[in-house]
Amino acid sequence: MGRKLKIAGWLAVGAVAGALTTVQFQAVARGTLAPLPLEELQQLAAVFGMVKTDYVEPVDEKKLISEAISGMVASLDPHSQYFDKKDFKAFREGTSGRFVGVGIEISMEDGLVKVVSPIEDSPAFRAGLKSGDLITKIDDTMVKGLTINDAVKLMRGEPRTKVLLTIFRKDENRSFPVTITREEIKTQSVKSRVVEPGYAWVRVSQFQERTIEDFSRKVEEIYKTNPNLKGMVLDLRNDPGGLLDAAVALSAAFLPEGTTVVSTNGQLEDSKFVYKAIPQHYLRRGGSDPIKRLTDATNGALRKVPLVVLVNEGSASASEIVAGALQDHKRATIMGSQTFGKGSVQTVRPLGPDTGLKLTTARYYTPSGNSIQAKGIVPEVMVDETLEGNVFAALRTREADLQKHLEGTDEAKRNGVPMTDAQRAAEQQRDLDREEARKRLEEEARKNPGQRLVPEFGSEKDFQLQQALNHLKGKPVLVSKTLTARTEEKKEQ
Repeated sequence: MGRKLKIAGWLAVGAVAGALTTVQFQAVARGTLAPLPLEELQQLAAVFGMVKTDYVEPVDEKKLISEAISGMVASLDPHSQYFDKKDFKAFREGTSGRFVGVGIEISMEDGLVKVVSPIEDSPAFRAGLKSGDLITKIDDTMVKGLTINDAVKLMRGEPRTKVLLTIFRKDENRSFPVTITREEIKTQSVKSRVVEPGYAWVRVSQFQERTIEDFSRKVEEIYKTNPNLKGMVLDLRNDPGGLLDAAVALSAAFLPEGTTVVSTNGQLEDSKFVYKAIPQHYLRRGGSDPIKRLTDATNGALRKVPLVVLVNEGSASASEIVAGALQDHKRATIMGSQTFGKGSVQTVRPLGPDTGLKLTTARYYTPSGNSIQAKGIVPEVMVDETLEGNVFAALRTREADLQKHLEGTDEAKRNGVPMTDAQRAAEQQRDLDREEARKRLEEEARKNPGQRLVPEFGSEKDFQLQQALNHLKGKPVLVSKTLTARTEEKKEQ
């Protein structure tokens, strides 16, 4: 069981399924309501009354109604969600890039919380926590047996409150307690470095409120020391998405002003929109434009520098918008493996001060009019994760694998047509591949405890990054011999 948790922990560092969303925010709900089905509502009221009076023990009325709303929304598609007070707070923290906690990136190893990295200048960083430290106890709660989400909840809290962590440091073979005072943490969704003279790597791990400001600042710093940049790698691997306007802004950094980035289409009139590379379409609250500042600072060089975009099965939603826009306008070469395939937009509407509704309101389309729902972006150059092949690819779930997923364009055209024998055989083969990959990973974990099976993104051992650099330099690229584009499958009815 411990090894399984360890593998799950590695995957969790890459992408969090709950963040797979491209969102817009609306301050108020719509003014008009659709006609209500009175007979069905009477049945709902009757069931509520029976549960209230006849159930074996008393029930909480508010909880019962909240669960009924959650069930109604969850029946629609995997990305629509009702937020109660706790969930709404967590969602806002996720999109803002701010939360109250101790400031560490974590994974799971042998049932314990492992510190992947303390966030710079966070309480954990100042307390001396190191990469590789294991957290065995949070206050009075033993970590063994907790999920990674349970551990996160215990470490978060209100500002200026304290949490006691018991740390086991393997290289010193000792355990010791550390008391840390929680404070607001500002996460970094952008990393960058000059990997070698003339070539830069910029990674965007999620599209948050601060992402574009962070991106602009880091790229400005790169150009100050490397004004004659020969090439750039934009790394969107395992980027689960986030804010739609941030995706439009990032695309605008590389495209000519006024270029179409993405279009959306849904039932509501205001869901039919074409987003272009102009400030009015990505500045949410007005104010200064970091993209214009970046363009001026680099004398427009960023819109001309040779560009490779790295993607994989964990690249979803907002990251697919960026990859699709740059691919359609032939601004970049897309490399890696086929993306997740989440081509829908969610609108978040507050229902009150503490609750909200995240509802799928539109499909989005690349500039050429292609929907990627349940299909994804297919790279021009398919490249494996490592020289030996793809370690995690078979284990990753894509949009087409999710129950009740929104149909893509091709899928909708086949509505009512049963799966062919070939499609069913392909689905069964993927299940077999996943099980085989899981067994192989567990075996590798037993042989090499504590070692990463896929090198850290951006490191010297990052095989896909090295192939991207080869492409920018005009050198041969080791193209995958096994990766192929996966088409949509018809859902079983």
